[in-house]
Amino acid sequence: MFDIVLYQPEIPPNTGNLIRLAANTGCRLHLVEPLGFDLSDKQVARAGLDYHDMACVTVHQDWESVQAALPGRRWFALTTKGSRNYASVEFQANDALLFGPESRGLPPEVLAQFDADHRLRLPMLPGSRSMNLSNAVSVVVFEAWRQNDFAGGA
Repeated sequence: MFDIVLYQPEIPPNTGNLIRLAANTGCRLHLVEPLGFDLSDKQVARAGLDYHDMACVTVHQDWESVQAALPGRRWFALTTKGSRNYASVEFQANDALLFGPESRGLPPEVLAQFDADHRLRLPMLPGSRSMNLSNAVSVVVFEAWRQNDFAGGA
C-alpha cells in the first residue's frame, strides 16, 4: 500500500483523521518531527477514534530519517505550487505521498528535491489558497487506491 508522509503536521484533528484513514485503507502513516502537538492529545485521539491500534504510524525525527526509512519508493510532493494534476499520475503500490504543514506547506528546500513531474497539485477554483490537509490526503489516497483496484479492500 501507500506511504502517507506528513511533514511537521500542526493540527491534532487532521492527524487523528489521517490515522483513521490509514487504518481503513491499509496505508502507512509517517509523521516527521517536530509535530505541532503531542500524539496523546485528546483531539488526536477523538478524531482517530479507536483506530490507533489498527494503523501503522511511525514518527521520524527529521526529513532525512523518513527518506532513509523508505528507500526505493517513488516520491510525490503535494503542493499548491505543483505543476502536475494529481489525477494524471499512474500511482503504484508503495508510492510515498508527502504533504506539508497546514499553515505553510512544504518548505522550499524540501520542494527543491522534487522535479516538476513529482510536484502534484489538487485543482481548485481561482483565488482558493489550499484545502484542509486531511481532505487533501484523502482525495489523493483514494485516487491512488482506486487506480490499484482497491487492493486489499472489501
